[in-house]
Amino acid sequence: MRIDRNFARNIDWNLLKLFLEIARAGGIGAAARKLNRQQPSVSAALKRLEDQLGVRLCERSKAGIRLTPAGEALQILCEDMFESVRMAPHQIAQAVKQVSGQVRIQIISSIISGEFDEAIASFHARHPNITIELRVSPWRGVLDALERGEVELGIGYDSHVSASLNYEPIFVEKQQLFCSRMHPLYGRIARPETLRHEGFVLTGADEPEAVTRLRARYGLGAEPAGQAEDIHEAFRLISLNVGIGFLPTGAAEAAVKSGRLWPLLPDDIEPSYEIFLISRAEPSRDTATQLFLDEIRRRLRARQS
Repeated sequence: MRIDRNFARNIDWNLLKLFLEIARAGGIGAAARKLNRQQPSVSAALKRLEDQLGVRLCERSKAGIRLTPAGEALQILCEDMFESVRMAPHQIAQAVKQVSGQVRIQIISSIISGEFDEAIASFHARHPNITIELRVSPWRGVLDALERGEVELGIGYDSHVSASLNYEPIFVEKQQLFCSRMHPLYGRIARPETLRHEGFVLTGADEPEAVTRLRARYGLGAEPAGQAEDIHEAFRLISLNVGIGFLPTGAAEAAVKSGRLWPLLPDDIEPSYEIFLISRAEPSRDTATQLFLDEIRRRLRARQS
């Protein structure tokens, strides 16, 4: 393949944008409908780009298109290029220190994440004119707020992945079944099937499905003694001996060390699940929110690497 040294100067950048739409849509017809253009004009534009590059980018069939290795490489480059262009106004605003506004984040209660806390502290130090609002709700409330566009960012768990949302793992959370120091079972490790008749504190809509499945398997919670939609209030009821109940191990760690709570189940059957940073898939984010999202993503990716 001959390398055109003047490629960047001569290329029609609209062809690259159109190619990215084709690759994302999975077909020329689908891209034409999305762009409200005639299919022959889209097909002709793709042909012009292939002629200019000197390679085939797609294999066409009745089922749609399949990107060639060259097409796959170009899609990655185009994704990076247009993401950089999309970020230009945000980065310029940051460079001239003209960033203000508000970042709204909907979270489930009792999130314990070093990356999240460090992102907030670092972000505030660099952008003191931006306010950060944390809204707490059950996990379904997090998803509803994101899908309605009330917030751009959320933290929660979700086993029913929505195509309109992006999910990035933050950490794996575990829950344990606790009792208070006043409970007759304090100091003992119990088999879960022996606890089905114990008074139970339920967490309602905030309960992860991993916990719901474990309770259903062993019949736990058949005799409810209390209910709290917030982890902090569930902690209150359990520590006051209203009943036994599940809590995130991180949120209960200090109470266990001080002797206020006792973990009843063996460690190997603790229910666990992923906590995600959730964002809208096709956002029109303001600069403040985009910069905060970049901040926490950098920290998450640094930890993974």
